[in-house]
Amino acid sequence: MEENQTHMDVEELESHQCLELLRAVSLGHLAVSHDDMPQIFPINFTVDHGTVVFRTGEGTKLKTLRAQPQVAFQADGVNQETGVAWSVMIQGKAELFGGIEETLDSFNLMLFPWESGPKDQFVRIVPASMTGRRFKVADPLTWWKHMRHG
Repeated sequence: MEENQTHMDVEELESHQCLELLRAVSLGHLAVSHDDMPQIFPINFTVDHGTVVFRTGEGTKLKTLRAQPQVAFQADGVNQETGVAWSVMIQGKAELFGGIEETLDSFNLMLFPWESGPKDQFVRIVPASMTGRRFKVADPLTWWKHMRHG
């Protein structure tokens, strides 16, 4: 990694690129606002028709989504061989699956909770905005050099 790396080396991603990267991972983070405080939950998810879908059960997360459906979602990854990392963030609305058609469609998603217990509610995050970026991970020695000379 060159010493003069700047933020210019960050590649801004298009929505289709963001969705492609999200399809390669299954763990992300859901951010909600509960009692005027931010809460972040790890969730396993899948991508479905340009949206993010996850399963949950009764509890703080579901109660909050019913009262305040505006959410943020974030996932990231890194290719250990190339040292290229990426991050995708979605801001949007959480919609609970309802009706017989969506319930039947949910079986095709092959989305299984990682935790035990009832997780019978499917939730779809419909993006209002989707942003992503890809960048080369800086060599830790680069940062040490800047600290010593900065």
